[in-house]
Amino acid sequence: MNLGPPDVLSRILSACKAERAVTASFRLHAPWALHSAGTEGALIRMCTGAGYWICTDGGTPVEIGPRDIVMLPRGTPHTVSSTRDPGDGVVPFADLLKAHMTGRHGDHPIELTYCADGSSADAPPTQLFSLHLWMPALDVGAIPAELPPLIVLRAGERPLAHTLANTMELLVQDSLSQRPGWQLSAARMGDLLLVHILGEHLRKPVDRRQHMPNVLDDPGIARAVAAMHEAPQRDWSIAQLAAVAYLSRTVFAERFGALLGVPPMQYLRAFRMNLAAERLRQPRARVAEVAEAAGYASEKAFSRAFQRWIGVSPTQYQRDASAP
Repeated sequence: MNLGPPDVLSRILSACKAERAVTASFRLHAPWALHSAGTEGALIRMCTGAGYWICTDGGTPVEIGPRDIVMLPRGTPHTVSSTRDPGDGVVPFADLLKAHMTGRHGDHPIELTYCADGSSADAPPTQLFSLHLWMPALDVGAIPAELPPLIVLRAGERPLAHTLANTMELLVQDSLSQRPGWQLSAARMGDLLLVHILGEHLRKPVDRRQHMPNVLDDPGIARAVAAMHEAPQRDWSIAQLAAVAYLSRTVFAERFGALLGVPPMQYLRAFRMNLAAERLRQPRARVAEVAEAAGYASEKAFSRAFQRWIGVSPTQYQRDASAP
């Protein structure tokens, strides 16, 4: 039986998992302009009603229509506004959220209506749905490093984009009722949205990505990355990874660095640390078992590497993750 080629994309995206999701629904009456100083993790936005503009700090404004999906893979600082040029009337998101957020960030969904001075009650508002996927261990081993700061999936261009928009709206609306289990449901559905959005972007032909190559454009590098993800505990060498890619060691290292922005061994270490952090957040996880799964021969060596990477020991990270 022909099982077909391995699903490289699934293996590459296997590390895209959120610890928790923060949902929000904003009803915004024009004119409005809000600035985000950036978030830890990925941020997904979708609107109904009137469209809006988004501009990453230092970037070019992009017009967004109803049910277009917007994703900032690393929560890049940005401005969203009802007009292309908001001028001086930009309000920090943090100030707005401070007045409406209950408890710590993520304890409860956020729902608010915003009307700036001079807002017109006759103009249709923008209903902005937001999903913040909190990824405290975010690194190059969790989100593909070559992604742009802003990804847009147009509702009219891809059938899946419209389905994802409907899913996101239902997810946010359902979370507002805070029924038992809503936090876990939001995080799992957030992971599903994240994987679909990244998959749609990575599969897009290179001429529609502003000529930005990604890992899928090089089958050899894609195979090597998938191999790392499939067996992170293996004692990989550059020579072994180059053999998986059917390339010489020199060509492999050059192509890998050019495509992913980091050397192969640095990428592998980052992926191992992200995997370890995810497992440490699980109840009753044992540090020794996590160390072995991450490819470390001793718990001591793993603990040193983990502390260098994230700033705390595995035991402390475990305690912090399980704190109420």
